[in-house]
Amino acid sequence: MIVDVDTGIDDSLALLYLLASPEAEILGIAATAGNVGAAQVAANNLAWLDVCRVPEIEVALGAAQPLAIPLRTTEDTHGPQGIGYAELPVSARALSPRTAARLWVDLAREHPGEIVGLCTGPLTNLALALRAEPALPRLLRRLVIMGGAFNHPGNTTPTNEWNVHVDPEAAKEVFDAFSAAPPDRRPLVCALDITETIEMRPGHLALLADRAGSVPAEAVAADDPRGKRSTASNPIVRHLSDAVRFYFEFHQDYDQGFLAHMHDPFAAAVALDPTLARTRPATVDVELTGTLTRATTVADWAGMWGREPNADIVIGTDPALFFDRLIARVADFAAARYPSPAPAT
Repeated sequence: MIVDVDTGIDDSLALLYLLASPEAEILGIAATAGNVGAAQVAANNLAWLDVCRVPEIEVALGAAQPLAIPLRTTEDTHGPQGIGYAELPVSARALSPRTAARLWVDLAREHPGEIVGLCTGPLTNLALALRAEPALPRLLRRLVIMGGAFNHPGNTTPTNEWNVHVDPEAAKEVFDAFSAAPPDRRPLVCALDITETIEMRPGHLALLADRAGSVPAEAVAADDPRGKRSTASNPIVRHLSDAVRFYFEFHQDYDQGFLAHMHDPFAAAVALDPTLARTRPATVDVELTGTLTRATTVADWAGMWGREPNADIVIGTDPALFFDRLIARVADFAAARYPSPAPAT
């Protein structure tokens, strides 16, 4: 896999899910500017690798700005460092000497037909990679994108979703380029229509911490003091809880409940197991000139444009099954990385 992220609270959990999944071999992580700046994203990625005690994985720095517009970040949603209340140790790991776009191109050429690409942030790096290697749609085994909104309200403007909003030109270039992909290599698109049904709640965190053997019991509640920190004995559980608490509070502030939409971990799960998703083919394009609708993703479901489908849009899933897998994988991974002391006898 190549993982392109703008880490990000839910991107963090997507990384944890992949690191905890034995079938996922991450060849490289691309840091894209989005939730926070690209340098902070890269620092977050390196820090999570340290916390998870995993061997070296290449982390490449992506473009600092979108293709055609100034960067907009969202610290109000993800915190000043992008990881909520979590305070990860600064990593001594080194960044890759190659750019994120170069990482995409080189790895795809080295492993033709083998790599699944996962993009959970703006598509800037992938668009730049496509400019350097237009054959990427045929070189990749599959691409999974978290982004867009179709028959669903946007989360940034009334019609558009955050990742596409940050760099709509890049999103359009990617969808246009993947019009050349064979049907079995069309991008799988996890848009807000489905990812806003993936609602993490405090009970999920409690189950994860308990399964990981972390103590004391992890209790996160809506009436807690704002910014309360976890005292979990397991560092992965503690940092994850501190990150997700911020996300719960953000959603609560916008009258969505004390919960968090886990957009990116769901896309990661689909990248590993596409059978989690029910999909429908469509031709996707991105509006660039609308006064009110710029950055809106538009799906032609019925072939009115006379163009072949260039995406398989996820239209259904089983959220309970997804959370069962997430909790089991991340909890067991956390327990293996930080085994609890054996009880005294």
